[in-house]
Amino acid sequence: MKKALVVLAILLFIMVDVHAQCSMCRAVVESDISGKGTGINNAIIYLMVFPYAIIGLMGYFLTRHYLRGRNEQLSS
Repeated sequence: MKKALVVLAILLFIMVDVHAQCSMCRAVVESDISGKGTGINNAIIYLMVFPYAIIGLMGYFLTRHYLRGRNEQLSS
């Protein structure tokens, strides 16, 4: 546990600044009159959904693993 905290602290100190390209791209695309902006806006939404889906799946599997172990302990 102590090793994980040290690694987390190191990772927090070596973070690199990044620019928020999605909001900039969205502003440029929305100013486009030809109507091609909806495809890029949908792509931005898809990019936002994947991290939440991954975290949700991790939560589902961790909960299932926890409940399975708990049920095995109760049945023993």
